[in-house]
Amino acid sequence: MQVAEGFFNIDGQRLEYQLLTPGQSQALTLVLLHEGLGCVALWKEFPRQLAELTGCRVLSYSRTGYGGSDPCPLPRPLSFMHQEGLSVLPKVLAAAGIEQAVLVGHSDGASIALIHAGGLADRRIQALVLMAPHVFVEELTVTSIRQARDAYASSDLRQKLQRYHGANVDCAFLGWSGAWLDPGFLPWNLEEYLPTIRVPLLLIQGEEDNYGTLRQLDAIETQVSGKAERVILPACGHSPFRDQPEKTLQAILAFLNNQSRLDSSKTSANRVNSTLP
Repeated sequence: MQVAEGFFNIDGQRLEYQLLTPGQSQALTLVLLHEGLGCVALWKEFPRQLAELTGCRVLSYSRTGYGGSDPCPLPRPLSFMHQEGLSVLPKVLAAAGIEQAVLVGHSDGASIALIHAGGLADRRIQALVLMAPHVFVEELTVTSIRQARDAYASSDLRQKLQRYHGANVDCAFLGWSGAWLDPGFLPWNLEEYLPTIRVPLLLIQGEEDNYGTLRQLDAIETQVSGKAERVILPACGHSPFRDQPEKTLQAILAFLNNQSRLDSSKTSANRVNSTLP
């Protein structure tokens, strides 16, 4: 397994990244998009497990204000996910030299993946894997973020997060919670992006997710133009890759294998049709 680590320079901002390349890797790269409190380090062993299991390259990067990336000014704009999906992510893919990608997003990262896929005609994107995605604001989400904000102020949560975000810890937490809890964020909605998404989607959510309900998955499934399949995991909260890593990895592997078989079938059919008189 080859490991490359460093920084992308995107619009004058340094974004830390890690790229894992297994031996005899496939052309496809799985691009991990972290949650609202995530970063490269908080994926922990998941990227390596994913690379070993699928044979694909796995790229993870920390957005501005997270992990070892450059800080960003607060408060974050309420359009921060749109800016990431429409402006920053395309430049990250270009900087990494990625030509074929599956976006693997968690929570806010899953929303960013939807914005990118629905807002841009990016032919590099082959499929989406979305863990606990958000497409609109639910009271459950707001309530849980308020509870997290209280814990950040009164418990050791800040110290725990600081291990991963260092000097960015306040930027990461306050930027995320401040945006989601802003009254102006309540109308936030991504449903307009869904009909233009034509690539296959895998939706993964835990039965005990305290940041979103299955209404999010229902909205995606019924409105995207691509085929969507869902995996609902028991005994699992908001982070399937942490709470149920083996089931999450197997679900992603099965999904990718299925897409590969479908692509092979299409290629074979095209070859046959091209030889017909």
